[in-house]
Amino acid sequence: MGNPLLNFSARPWSRRSASTARRRVVPVPAGGPSTDAIFLVLRRMRAPLVLLVAIFAVATFGLAAMPGRDADGTPVRMSVFDAFYVVSYTATTIGYGEIPYPFTPEQRMWVTLTIYLTVIGWAYAIGTLLTLLQDSAFQEALATQRFRGKVRALKEPFVIVCGFGQAGKRVARELDAVGHRFVVVDKDETRLQAIVGSERFSSDVPALEGDASNPAILGLAGLGHPRCAGVLALTSDDDVNLAVVMAGNLLRPEVPVVARCQDRDSEVWMHDFGAEAVVNPNDRFGAYLVLGIQRPVTARLVRWLMSPAGTPLPPAEHRNARGRWVVSGTGEFGDEVAADLRKAGMEVEHVDPADGIPDVSGAAGFVAGTIHDTHNLALAQHARVLEPDIVLAVRQKSPAKEALVDALDVDSVFVPTDLVARESLARIITPAFRSFVDHALTQDDAWSQAVLDRIVAACGPETPARDRVVIDRADAPAVVRWLDHDALTLGELLSHPDDRTEHIGLVPLVLLRDGERQWLPGDDVRLAPGDELLLAGTSGALADLTEVLYYDATTEYLATGRQVPSTWVARVLTGHLGSRRRRADATDPAKPSPPRSPRP
Repeated sequence: MGNPLLNFSARPWSRRSASTARRRVVPVPAGGPSTDAIFLVLRRMRAPLVLLVAIFAVATFGLAAMPGRDADGTPVRMSVFDAFYVVSYTATTIGYGEIPYPFTPEQRMWVTLTIYLTVIGWAYAIGTLLTLLQDSAFQEALATQRFRGKVRALKEPFVIVCGFGQAGKRVARELDAVGHRFVVVDKDETRLQAIVGSERFSSDVPALEGDASNPAILGLAGLGHPRCAGVLALTSDDDVNLAVVMAGNLLRPEVPVVARCQDRDSEVWMHDFGAEAVVNPNDRFGAYLVLGIQRPVTARLVRWLMSPAGTPLPPAEHRNARGRWVVSGTGEFGDEVAADLRKAGMEVEHVDPADGIPDVSGAAGFVAGTIHDTHNLALAQHARVLEPDIVLAVRQKSPAKEALVDALDVDSVFVPTDLVARESLARIITPAFRSFVDHALTQDDAWSQAVLDRIVAACGPETPARDRVVIDRADAPAVVRWLDHDALTLGELLSHPDDRTEHIGLVPLVLLRDGERQWLPGDDVRLAPGDELLLAGTSGALADLTEVLYYDATTEYLATGRQVPSTWVARVLTGHLGSRRRRADATDPAKPSPPRSPRP
Protein backbone atom coordinates (compact mmCIF):
# COMPACT_ATOMS: atom_id res chain seq x y z
CA MET A 1 0.00 0.00 0.00
CA GLY A 2 1.43 3.40 -0.98
CA ASN A 3 2.05 6.08 1.59
CA PRO A 4 -0.52 8.93 1.67
CA LEU A 5 2.35 11.44 1.69
CA LEU A 6 3.25 10.39 -1.82
CA ASN A 7 -0.27 10.99 -3.00
CA PHE A 8 -0.09 14.46 -1.48
CA SER A 9 3.22 15.20 -3.17
CA ALA A 10 2.00 13.99 -6.55
CA ARG A 11 -1.14 16.15 -6.71
CA PRO A 12 -1.77 17.60 -10.18
CA TRP A 13 -0.94 21.19 -9.45
CA SER A 14 -1.69 22.01 -13.09
CA ARG A 15 -5.17 22.82 -11.82
CA ARG A 16 -3.71 26.14 -10.72
CA SER A 17 -3.08 27.20 -14.31
CA ALA A 18 -6.45 25.83 -15.40
CA SER A 19 -8.28 27.80 -12.73
CA THR A 20 -6.69 31.05 -13.89
CA ALA A 21 -7.25 30.49 -17.60
CA ARG A 22 -10.58 32.33 -17.61
CA ARG A 23 -10.62 35.33 -15.31
CA ARG A 24 -10.70 39.12 -15.38
CA VAL A 25 -7.71 41.22 -14.44
CA VAL A 26 -8.85 43.05 -11.30
CA PRO A 27 -6.57 45.34 -9.27
CA VAL A 28 -5.93 44.30 -5.70
CA PRO A 29 -7.99 46.51 -3.35
CA ALA A 30 -5.85 48.23 -0.75
CA GLY A 31 -8.10 50.27 1.45
CA GLY A 32 -11.26 50.34 3.46
CA PRO A 33 -13.60 52.64 5.32
CA SER A 34 -11.99 55.37 7.43
CA THR A 35 -8.41 54.51 6.56
CA ASP A 36 -7.24 58.10 5.86
CA ALA A 37 -6.25 59.85 9.09
CA ILE A 38 -5.85 63.23 7.38
CA PHE A 39 -9.39 63.00 6.01
CA LEU A 40 -10.74 62.29 9.51
CA VAL A 41 -8.85 65.27 10.94
CA LEU A 42 -10.19 67.61 8.28
CA ARG A 43 -13.72 66.33 8.69
CA ARG A 44 -13.76 66.59 12.49
CA MET A 45 -11.92 69.93 12.61
CA ARG A 46 -14.02 71.58 9.92
CA ALA A 47 -16.36 73.43 12.30
CA PRO A 48 -13.62 74.65 14.70
CA LEU A 49 -11.48 75.86 11.80
CA VAL A 50 -14.42 77.68 10.21
CA LEU A 51 -15.15 79.35 13.55
CA LEU A 52 -11.53 80.46 13.97
CA VAL A 53 -11.39 81.84 10.44
CA ALA A 54 -14.63 83.74 11.06
CA ILE A 55 -13.33 85.19 14.33
CA PHE A 56 -10.10 86.32 12.70
CA ALA A 57 -11.97 87.86 9.78
CA VAL A 58 -14.46 89.76 11.94
CA ALA A 59 -11.71 90.91 14.31
CA THR A 60 -9.49 92.09 11.47
CA PHE A 61 -12.11 94.05 9.54
CA GLY A 62 -13.63 95.39 12.76
CA LEU A 63 -10.28 96.70 13.99
CA ALA A 64 -9.65 98.30 10.59
CA ALA A 65 -13.01 100.07 10.88
CA MET A 66 -12.41 101.44 14.39
CA PRO A 67 -11.48 105.16 14.46
CA GLY A 68 -8.01 106.00 15.71
CA ARG A 69 -5.57 108.90 16.04
CA ASP A 70 -1.86 109.17 15.34
CA ALA A 71 0.75 110.74 17.61
CA ASP A 72 -0.19 114.25 16.38
CA GLY A 73 -3.88 113.69 17.10
CA THR A 74 -4.81 113.41 13.45
CA PRO A 75 -7.71 111.00 12.81
CA VAL A 76 -6.48 107.86 11.09
CA ARG A 77 -7.69 104.31 10.45
CA MET A 78 -5.61 101.13 10.29
CA SER A 79 -5.15 99.37 7.01
CA VAL A 80 -6.53 95.85 6.72
CA PHE A 81 -2.99 94.46 6.68
CA ASP A 82 -1.98 96.34 9.86
CA ALA A 83 -5.21 95.22 11.54
CA PHE A 84 -4.58 91.58 10.54
CA TYR A 85 -1.03 91.92 11.89
CA VAL A 86 -2.26 93.17 15.30
CA VAL A 87 -5.02 90.54 15.50
CA SER A 88 -2.56 87.76 14.61
CA TYR A 89 -0.15 88.37 17.47
CA THR A 90 -3.00 89.17 19.85
CA ALA A 91 -5.24 86.20 19.03
CA THR A 92 -2.35 83.75 19.13
CA THR A 93 -1.41 84.96 22.65
CA ILE A 94 2.02 86.13 21.50
CA GLY A 95 1.42 89.76 22.52
CA TYR A 96 4.21 91.27 20.50
CA GLY A 97 3.13 94.81 21.30
CA GLU A 98 4.25 96.78 18.23
CA ILE A 99 1.84 99.77 18.19
CA PRO A 100 2.73 102.76 16.01
CA TYR A 101 0.49 105.04 18.08
CA PRO A 102 -1.70 104.77 21.17
CA PHE A 103 -5.03 103.04 20.63
CA THR A 104 -8.22 104.92 21.06
CA PRO A 105 -10.85 103.60 23.53
CA GLU A 106 -12.83 102.23 20.61
CA GLN A 107 -9.84 100.27 19.33
CA ARG A 108 -8.99 99.01 22.82
CA MET A 109 -12.56 97.84 23.35
CA TRP A 110 -12.49 95.98 20.02
CA VAL A 111 -9.14 94.31 20.78
CA THR A 112 -10.50 93.24 24.18
CA LEU A 113 -13.51 91.65 22.48
CA THR A 114 -11.16 89.97 19.99
CA ILE A 115 -9.14 88.41 22.82
CA TYR A 116 -12.17 86.81 24.44
CA LEU A 117 -13.59 85.58 21.14
CA THR A 118 -10.33 83.98 20.08
CA VAL A 119 -9.93 82.30 23.48
CA ILE A 120 -13.35 80.70 22.99
CA GLY A 121 -12.45 79.69 19.44
CA TRP A 122 -9.11 78.16 20.41
CA ALA A 123 -10.67 76.30 23.36
CA TYR A 124 -13.29 74.81 21.03
CA ALA A 125 -10.66 73.82 18.43
CA ILE A 126 -8.21 72.32 20.93
CA GLY A 127 -10.98 70.43 22.73
CA THR A 128 -12.22 68.97 19.46
CA LEU A 129 -8.68 67.97 18.49
CA LEU A 130 -8.03 66.25 21.84
CA THR A 131 -11.33 64.38 21.52
CA LEU A 132 -10.34 63.29 18.03
CA LEU A 133 -6.95 62.00 19.20
CA GLN A 134 -8.70 59.77 21.73
CA ASP A 135 -11.27 58.50 19.24
CA SER A 136 -10.87 54.80 18.41
CA ALA A 137 -11.71 55.35 14.74
CA PHE A 138 -8.93 57.93 14.38
CA GLN A 139 -6.42 55.74 16.22
CA GLU A 140 -7.35 52.82 13.98
CA ALA A 141 -6.99 54.97 10.87
CA LEU A 142 -3.62 56.25 12.08
CA ALA A 143 -2.40 52.71 12.80
CA THR A 144 -3.62 51.55 9.39
CA GLN A 145 -1.82 54.42 7.71
CA ARG A 146 1.43 53.60 9.52
CA PHE A 147 0.99 49.94 8.60
CA ARG A 148 0.46 50.81 4.94
CA GLY A 149 3.62 52.90 4.97
CA LYS A 150 5.67 50.06 6.47
CA VAL A 151 4.42 47.60 3.84
CA ARG A 152 5.12 49.99 0.99
CA ALA A 153 8.64 50.54 2.32
CA LEU A 154 9.54 46.85 2.07
CA LYS A 155 12.30 46.45 -0.51
CA GLU A 156 12.85 42.69 -0.23
CA PRO A 157 10.59 39.64 -0.71
CA PHE A 158 8.12 39.12 2.11
CA VAL A 159 5.38 36.68 3.12
CA ILE A 160 1.90 37.55 4.41
CA VAL A 161 1.08 35.46 7.51
CA CYS A 162 -2.69 35.35 8.11
CA GLY A 163 -3.28 34.25 11.68
CA PHE A 164 -0.89 34.75 14.59
CA GLY A 165 -1.86 31.80 16.74
CA GLN A 166 0.55 29.02 17.72
CA ALA A 167 1.22 28.05 14.10
CA GLY A 168 1.60 31.67 13.02
CA LYS A 169 4.05 32.44 15.82
CA ARG A 170 6.11 29.36 15.01
CA VAL A 171 6.26 30.36 11.35
CA ALA A 172 7.15 33.96 12.27
CA ARG A 173 10.05 32.84 14.46
CA GLU A 174 11.46 30.61 11.73
CA LEU A 175 11.09 33.31 9.08
CA ASP A 176 12.84 35.80 11.34
CA ALA A 177 15.61 33.31 12.09
CA VAL A 178 16.47 32.96 8.40
CA GLY A 179 16.15 36.70 7.75
CA HIS A 180 12.96 36.49 5.69
CA ARG A 181 10.61 39.48 6.03
CA PHE A 182 6.92 38.94 6.74
CA VAL A 183 3.68 40.80 7.43
CA VAL A 184 1.12 39.63 10.01
CA VAL A 185 -2.69 39.90 9.86
CA ASP A 186 -4.91 38.74 12.74
CA LYS A 187 -8.33 39.64 14.15
CA ASP A 188 -7.16 39.40 17.76
CA GLU A 189 -5.37 42.55 18.93
CA THR A 190 -3.96 40.82 22.01
CA ARG A 191 -2.08 38.37 19.79
CA LEU A 192 -0.56 41.18 17.80
CA GLN A 193 0.67 42.82 20.99
CA ALA A 194 3.12 39.92 21.32
CA ILE A 195 5.00 41.25 18.27
CA VAL A 196 6.17 44.26 20.26
CA GLY A 197 6.04 42.51 23.61
CA SER A 198 7.10 38.93 24.24
CA GLU A 199 8.25 38.20 20.70
CA ARG A 200 11.64 39.70 19.91
CA PHE A 201 12.11 39.87 16.17
CA SER A 202 15.27 41.13 14.54
CA SER A 203 13.38 43.48 12.21
CA ASP A 204 10.30 45.68 12.40
CA VAL A 205 7.28 43.49 11.65
CA PRO A 206 4.22 45.23 10.13
CA ALA A 207 1.12 43.92 11.90
CA LEU A 208 -2.52 44.69 11.11
CA GLU A 209 -5.63 43.91 13.12
CA GLY A 210 -8.27 42.82 10.63
CA ASP A 211 -10.20 40.01 9.01
CA ALA A 212 -7.97 38.22 6.51
CA SER A 213 -11.04 37.06 4.57
CA ASN A 214 -11.54 40.66 3.43
CA PRO A 215 -9.62 41.25 0.17
CA ALA A 216 -9.09 44.89 1.13
CA ILE A 217 -7.25 43.78 4.27
CA LEU A 218 -5.03 41.49 2.20
CA GLY A 219 -4.42 44.40 -0.15
CA LEU A 220 -3.31 46.56 2.76
CA ALA A 221 -1.05 43.71 3.89
CA GLY A 222 0.74 43.79 0.54
CA LEU A 223 -0.98 41.23 -1.68
CA GLY A 224 -0.59 43.64 -4.59
CA HIS A 225 2.99 44.54 -3.65
CA PRO A 226 5.52 43.45 -6.30
CA ARG A 227 7.73 41.98 -3.53
CA CYS A 228 5.01 39.72 -2.11
CA ALA A 229 6.48 36.21 -2.32
CA GLY A 230 3.66 34.17 -0.80
CA VAL A 231 0.67 34.01 1.52
CA LEU A 232 0.22 31.65 4.48
CA ALA A 233 -3.39 31.13 5.60
CA LEU A 234 -2.86 29.76 9.12
CA THR A 235 -6.01 30.80 10.96
CA SER A 236 -8.09 28.23 12.83
CA ASP A 237 -11.13 29.02 10.67
CA ASP A 238 -11.32 27.02 7.43
CA ASP A 239 -13.72 29.57 5.89
CA VAL A 240 -11.23 32.39 6.43
CA ASN A 241 -8.41 30.31 4.98
CA LEU A 242 -10.57 29.46 1.97
CA ALA A 243 -11.29 33.17 1.45
CA VAL A 244 -7.55 33.91 1.53
CA VAL A 245 -6.92 31.22 -1.09
CA MET A 246 -9.66 32.68 -3.27
CA ALA A 247 -8.25 36.20 -3.02
CA GLY A 248 -4.75 35.03 -3.78
CA ASN A 249 -5.79 33.03 -6.84
CA LEU A 250 -8.20 35.57 -8.32
CA LEU A 251 -6.20 38.74 -7.63
CA ARG A 252 -2.55 37.55 -7.70
CA PRO A 253 -2.48 34.07 -9.30
CA GLU A 254 1.32 34.12 -9.56
CA VAL A 255 1.71 34.37 -5.76
CA PRO A 256 1.71 30.94 -4.03
CA VAL A 257 -0.76 30.41 -1.19
CA VAL A 258 -0.33 27.69 1.44
CA ALA A 259 -3.40 27.09 3.59
CA ARG A 260 -4.26 25.19 6.72
CA CYS A 261 -7.46 23.15 6.57
CA GLN A 262 -9.28 20.43 8.50
CA ASP A 263 -12.52 20.11 6.52
CA ARG A 264 -12.43 17.79 3.50
CA ASP A 265 -14.84 19.89 1.42
CA SER A 266 -12.89 23.08 2.09
CA GLU A 267 -9.70 21.28 1.13
CA VAL A 268 -11.19 20.34 -2.25
CA TRP A 269 -12.33 23.92 -2.84
CA MET A 270 -8.88 25.25 -1.96
CA HIS A 271 -7.32 22.95 -4.55
CA ASP A 272 -9.91 24.10 -7.09
CA PHE A 273 -8.72 27.67 -6.49
CA GLY A 274 -5.13 26.62 -7.12
CA ALA A 275 -3.66 26.60 -3.63
CA GLU A 276 0.05 25.80 -3.70
CA ALA A 277 -0.50 23.37 -0.83
CA VAL A 278 -3.26 22.54 1.64
CA VAL A 279 -2.04 21.17 4.97
CA ASN A 280 -4.52 19.02 6.85
CA PRO A 281 -2.65 18.29 10.11
CA ASN A 282 -4.83 15.32 11.03
CA ASP A 283 -4.29 13.60 7.69
CA ARG A 284 -0.62 14.54 7.54
CA PHE A 285 0.17 13.06 10.93
CA GLY A 286 -1.34 9.74 9.95
CA ALA A 287 0.72 9.77 6.75
CA TYR A 288 3.95 10.45 8.67
CA LEU A 289 3.06 7.74 11.17
CA VAL A 290 2.58 5.23 8.35
CA LEU A 291 5.84 6.36 6.77
CA GLY A 292 7.65 5.68 10.05
CA ILE A 293 6.24 2.16 10.13
CA GLN A 294 6.95 1.29 6.51
CA ARG A 295 10.26 3.12 6.01
CA PRO A 296 11.66 4.33 9.34
CA VAL A 297 14.95 5.62 7.88
CA THR A 298 13.16 7.74 5.29
CA ALA A 299 10.83 9.08 7.99
CA ARG A 300 13.84 9.92 10.14
CA LEU A 301 15.55 11.76 7.27
CA VAL A 302 12.45 13.74 6.30
CA ARG A 303 11.59 14.70 9.88
CA TRP A 304 15.17 15.82 10.52
CA LEU A 305 15.46 17.90 7.35
CA MET A 306 12.13 19.64 7.98
CA SER A 307 13.09 20.59 11.54
CA PRO A 308 14.55 24.04 12.34
CA ALA A 309 18.26 24.47 11.67
CA GLY A 310 20.35 23.14 14.53
CA THR A 311 17.91 20.41 15.61
CA PRO A 312 19.81 17.25 16.68
CA LEU A 313 19.40 14.15 14.54
CA PRO A 314 16.67 11.99 16.11
CA PRO A 315 17.76 8.53 17.26
CA ALA A 316 17.13 5.58 14.99
CA GLU A 317 14.15 3.36 15.82
CA HIS A 318 14.55 -0.38 15.48
CA ARG A 319 11.33 -1.58 17.11
CA ASN A 320 8.79 -3.45 15.02
CA ALA A 321 5.64 -1.34 14.70
CA ARG A 322 3.78 -3.72 12.40
CA GLY A 323 0.82 -5.52 13.82
CA ARG A 324 -2.26 -4.51 15.77
CA TRP A 325 -2.73 -0.82 16.51
CA VAL A 326 -5.13 0.71 19.01
CA VAL A 327 -6.34 4.25 18.29
CA SER A 328 -8.03 6.10 21.12
CA GLY A 329 -9.02 9.37 19.49
CA THR A 330 -11.97 11.63 18.95
CA GLY A 331 -13.18 13.57 15.95
CA GLU A 332 -11.38 13.87 12.65
CA PHE A 333 -7.99 13.12 14.18
CA GLY A 334 -8.94 9.63 15.27
CA ASP A 335 -10.77 8.89 12.03
CA GLU A 336 -7.89 10.09 9.82
CA VAL A 337 -5.18 8.21 11.73
CA ALA A 338 -7.21 5.00 11.83
CA ALA A 339 -7.96 5.25 8.10
CA ASP A 340 -4.27 5.81 7.21
CA LEU A 341 -3.17 2.82 9.30
CA ARG A 342 -5.78 0.60 7.67
CA LYS A 343 -4.66 1.71 4.20
CA ALA A 344 -1.14 0.68 5.14
CA GLY A 345 -2.39 -2.84 5.89
CA MET A 346 -2.44 -2.60 9.70
CA GLU A 347 -5.00 -4.19 11.96
CA VAL A 348 -6.63 -1.20 13.65
CA GLU A 349 -8.93 -1.06 16.65
CA HIS A 350 -10.50 2.40 16.89
CA VAL A 351 -12.01 2.95 20.32
CA ASP A 352 -13.93 5.86 21.82
CA PRO A 353 -12.10 7.43 24.78
CA ALA A 354 -15.46 7.85 26.50
CA ASP A 355 -15.70 4.04 26.81
CA GLY A 356 -12.85 3.98 29.31
CA ILE A 357 -9.24 2.80 29.22
CA PRO A 358 -8.64 0.71 26.07
CA ASP A 359 -7.10 -2.75 26.16
CA VAL A 360 -3.65 -2.62 24.52
CA SER A 361 -2.55 -6.13 25.42
CA GLY A 362 -0.51 -7.55 22.55
CA ALA A 363 -0.71 -4.33 20.51
CA ALA A 364 2.29 -3.16 18.50
CA GLY A 365 1.30 0.49 18.65
CA PHE A 366 -1.03 2.84 20.48
CA VAL A 367 -2.30 6.32 19.54
CA ALA A 368 -3.53 8.55 22.39
CA GLY A 369 -5.53 11.21 20.58
CA THR A 370 -8.11 12.72 22.90
CA ILE A 371 -8.60 16.47 23.14
CA HIS A 372 -7.03 16.59 26.63
CA ASP A 373 -3.24 16.48 26.92
CA THR A 374 -3.36 15.12 30.46
CA HIS A 375 -5.57 12.21 29.42
CA ASN A 376 -3.27 11.43 26.48
CA LEU A 377 -0.22 11.29 28.73
CA ALA A 378 -2.07 9.06 31.19
CA LEU A 379 -3.23 6.71 28.44
CA ALA A 380 0.28 6.51 26.99
CA GLN A 381 1.83 5.73 30.36
CA HIS A 382 -0.79 3.04 31.05
CA ALA A 383 -0.09 1.45 27.66
CA ARG A 384 3.65 1.42 28.34
CA VAL A 385 3.09 -0.21 31.72
CA LEU A 386 1.13 -3.01 30.06
CA GLU A 387 3.36 -3.30 26.96
CA PRO A 388 6.88 -1.88 27.58
CA ASP A 389 7.88 -2.26 23.90
CA ILE A 390 4.75 -0.69 22.44
CA VAL A 391 5.16 2.19 19.95
CA LEU A 392 3.45 5.30 21.34
CA ALA A 393 1.97 8.22 19.41
CA VAL A 394 0.56 11.08 21.49
CA ARG A 395 -1.52 14.07 20.51
CA GLN A 396 -0.34 17.32 22.12
CA LYS A 397 -2.70 20.26 21.92
CA SER A 398 -1.07 22.79 24.23
CA PRO A 399 2.64 23.71 24.32
CA ALA A 400 2.37 23.91 28.11
CA LYS A 401 2.68 20.12 28.32
CA GLU A 402 5.72 19.92 26.05
CA ALA A 403 8.14 19.19 28.89
CA LEU A 404 5.98 16.31 30.13
CA VAL A 405 5.70 14.82 26.67
CA ASP A 406 9.48 15.01 26.22
CA ALA A 407 10.05 13.38 29.59
CA LEU A 408 7.71 10.52 28.71
CA ASP A 409 9.84 9.93 25.60
CA VAL A 410 7.05 8.89 23.24
CA ASP A 411 7.88 7.72 19.74
CA SER A 412 5.72 10.18 17.79
CA VAL A 413 4.15 13.43 18.94
CA PHE A 414 1.33 15.12 17.04
CA VAL A 415 1.43 18.90 17.51
CA PRO A 416 -0.89 20.37 14.85
CA THR A 417 0.66 23.82 14.94
CA ASP A 418 4.21 22.51 14.55
CA LEU A 419 3.23 20.23 11.69
CA VAL A 420 1.43 23.05 9.87
CA ALA A 421 4.41 25.36 10.43
CA ARG A 422 6.94 22.85 9.07
CA GLU A 423 4.88 22.09 6.00
CA SER A 424 4.20 25.76 5.27
CA LEU A 425 7.79 26.92 5.73
CA ALA A 426 9.15 24.14 3.53
CA ARG A 427 7.02 25.38 0.63
CA ILE A 428 7.37 29.12 1.06
CA ILE A 429 10.99 29.78 2.07
CA THR A 430 12.74 27.29 -0.23
CA PRO A 431 10.35 25.60 -2.68
CA ALA A 432 13.25 23.62 -4.17
CA PHE A 433 13.86 22.08 -0.75
CA ARG A 434 10.28 20.88 -0.58
CA SER A 435 10.77 19.25 -3.98
CA PHE A 436 13.75 17.35 -2.53
CA VAL A 437 11.65 16.21 0.43
CA ASP A 438 8.94 15.03 -1.95
CA HIS A 439 11.59 13.13 -3.91
CA ALA A 440 12.91 11.56 -0.70
CA LEU A 441 9.42 10.31 0.13
CA THR A 442 9.53 8.12 -2.99
CA GLN A 443 12.86 6.49 -2.11
CA ASP A 444 13.63 3.39 -0.06
CA ASP A 445 15.50 3.25 3.23
CA ALA A 446 18.81 2.36 1.59
CA TRP A 447 18.79 5.59 -0.42
CA SER A 448 17.72 7.59 2.63
CA GLN A 449 20.46 6.09 4.78
CA ALA A 450 23.10 6.99 2.18
CA VAL A 451 21.84 10.58 2.02
CA LEU A 452 21.68 10.79 5.80
CA ASP A 453 25.26 9.56 6.15
CA ARG A 454 26.49 12.00 3.50
CA ILE A 455 24.84 15.04 5.13
CA VAL A 456 26.00 14.10 8.62
CA ALA A 457 29.56 13.55 7.39
CA ALA A 458 29.62 16.96 5.71
CA CYS A 459 27.57 19.08 8.11
CA GLY A 460 27.40 17.29 11.44
CA PRO A 461 24.51 15.72 13.38
CA GLU A 462 22.33 18.85 13.41
CA THR A 463 19.74 19.94 10.90
CA PRO A 464 21.69 21.83 8.22
CA ALA A 465 20.96 25.32 7.06
CA ARG A 466 19.70 25.61 3.49
CA ASP A 467 20.28 28.17 0.79
CA ARG A 468 19.45 28.60 -2.87
CA VAL A 469 22.20 29.84 -5.17
CA VAL A 470 21.60 30.93 -8.76
CA ILE A 471 24.59 31.00 -11.08
CA ASP A 472 23.96 34.43 -12.54
CA ARG A 473 25.57 37.85 -12.45
CA ALA A 474 23.52 38.88 -9.41
CA ASP A 475 24.18 35.91 -7.09
CA ALA A 476 27.47 34.58 -8.48
CA PRO A 477 29.19 37.26 -10.59
CA ALA A 478 32.71 35.82 -10.25
CA VAL A 479 31.57 32.32 -11.25
CA VAL A 480 29.70 33.66 -14.30
CA ARG A 481 32.75 35.64 -15.40
CA TRP A 482 34.87 32.49 -15.11
CA LEU A 483 32.34 30.41 -17.04
CA ASP A 484 32.56 32.91 -19.88
CA HIS A 485 35.91 31.40 -20.88
CA ASP A 486 36.58 28.29 -18.74
CA ALA A 487 34.75 25.37 -17.16
CA LEU A 488 33.99 24.94 -13.48
CA THR A 489 32.68 21.78 -11.87
CA LEU A 490 30.38 21.53 -8.90
CA GLY A 491 33.13 19.89 -6.86
CA GLU A 492 35.47 22.80 -7.55
CA LEU A 493 32.79 25.30 -6.58
CA LEU A 494 32.27 23.56 -3.23
CA SER A 495 35.98 23.36 -2.38
CA HIS A 496 37.40 25.36 0.49
CA PRO A 497 38.60 28.84 -0.60
CA ASP A 498 41.75 28.47 1.54
CA ASP A 499 42.61 24.91 0.52
CA ARG A 500 41.04 23.53 -2.64
CA THR A 501 41.90 19.97 -1.61
CA GLU A 502 39.34 20.16 1.21
CA HIS A 503 35.56 20.15 0.89
CA ILE A 504 33.69 23.20 2.10
CA GLY A 505 31.10 21.17 3.98
CA LEU A 506 28.08 21.72 1.73
CA VAL A 507 25.91 19.03 0.18
CA PRO A 508 24.15 19.84 -3.12
CA LEU A 509 20.62 18.50 -2.86
CA VAL A 510 19.10 19.73 -6.11
CA LEU A 511 20.46 21.16 -9.36
CA LEU A 512 17.80 22.82 -11.51
CA ARG A 513 18.79 23.38 -15.16
CA ASP A 514 16.37 24.27 -17.94
CA GLY A 515 13.42 23.20 -15.82
CA GLU A 516 14.85 19.73 -15.08
CA ARG A 517 15.99 18.67 -11.61
CA GLN A 518 19.05 16.59 -10.80
CA TRP A 519 18.94 15.05 -7.35
CA LEU A 520 22.20 14.97 -5.39
CA PRO A 521 24.40 15.97 -8.36
CA GLY A 522 27.96 14.69 -8.35
CA ASP A 523 31.18 16.71 -8.08
CA ASP A 524 31.97 16.14 -11.76
CA VAL A 525 28.89 18.03 -12.99
CA ARG A 526 29.92 21.09 -15.02
CA LEU A 527 28.13 24.27 -14.05
CA ALA A 528 26.40 26.51 -16.56
CA PRO A 529 25.02 30.04 -16.32
CA GLY A 530 21.43 29.95 -15.09
CA ASP A 531 21.86 26.85 -12.93
CA GLU A 532 20.02 26.88 -9.59
CA LEU A 533 21.53 25.00 -6.66
CA LEU A 534 19.90 23.98 -3.40
CA LEU A 535 22.66 23.52 -0.85
CA ALA A 536 22.58 22.14 2.68
CA GLY A 537 25.32 22.78 5.21
CA THR A 538 26.48 24.89 8.12
CA SER A 539 26.09 28.66 8.19
CA GLY A 540 29.88 28.99 8.19
CA ALA A 541 30.19 26.93 5.02
CA LEU A 542 27.54 29.03 3.31
CA ALA A 543 29.50 32.14 4.30
CA ASP A 544 32.69 30.65 2.80
CA LEU A 545 30.81 29.99 -0.43
CA THR A 546 30.08 33.71 -0.73
CA GLU A 547 33.80 34.36 -1.24
CA VAL A 548 33.81 31.92 -4.16
CA LEU A 549 30.73 33.47 -5.75
CA TYR A 550 31.91 37.07 -5.63
CA TYR A 551 35.73 37.08 -5.83
CA ASP A 552 37.46 36.28 -9.13
CA ALA A 553 40.76 35.36 -7.49
CA THR A 554 39.09 32.71 -5.31
CA THR A 555 37.18 31.26 -8.26
CA GLU A 556 40.34 31.00 -10.34
CA TYR A 557 42.21 29.38 -7.46
CA LEU A 558 39.54 26.70 -7.04
CA ALA A 559 39.43 26.03 -10.78
CA THR A 560 43.18 25.99 -11.50
CA GLY A 561 45.06 25.97 -8.22
CA ARG A 562 46.85 29.21 -9.12
CA GLN A 563 47.18 31.89 -6.46
CA VAL A 564 46.42 35.19 -8.18
CA PRO A 565 46.10 38.74 -6.85
CA SER A 566 42.67 39.58 -5.52
CA THR A 567 42.52 43.27 -6.54
CA TRP A 568 42.13 44.68 -10.05
CA VAL A 569 45.16 46.97 -9.66
CA ALA A 570 47.39 44.08 -8.60
CA ARG A 571 46.16 42.02 -11.54
CA VAL A 572 47.08 44.81 -13.98
CA LEU A 573 50.51 45.30 -12.41
CA THR A 574 51.30 41.58 -12.45
CA GLY A 575 49.84 40.92 -15.90
CA HIS A 576 47.20 38.43 -14.72
CA LEU A 577 44.34 40.50 -16.07
CA GLY A 578 45.81 40.66 -19.54
CA SER A 579 46.59 36.96 -19.65
CA ARG A 580 43.09 36.18 -18.52
CA ARG A 581 41.63 38.30 -21.30
CA ARG A 582 43.89 36.66 -23.85
CA ARG A 583 42.73 33.28 -22.59
CA ALA A 584 39.11 34.36 -22.97
CA ASP A 585 39.70 35.64 -26.49
CA ALA A 586 41.39 32.40 -27.48
CA THR A 587 38.43 30.30 -26.35
CA ASP A 588 35.75 32.56 -27.85
CA PRO A 589 34.85 31.27 -31.36
CA ALA A 590 33.13 34.55 -32.22
CA LYS A 591 36.42 36.43 -32.04
CA PRO A 592 38.82 35.96 -35.00
CA SER A 593 42.36 34.88 -34.35
CA PRO A 594 45.03 37.54 -34.74
CA PRO A 595 46.73 37.53 -38.16
CA ARG A 596 49.99 35.63 -38.38
CA SER A 597 53.15 37.23 -39.72
CA PRO A 598 54.11 35.95 -43.19
CA ARG A 599 57.05 33.63 -43.35
CA PRO A 600 60.22 35.09 -44.79
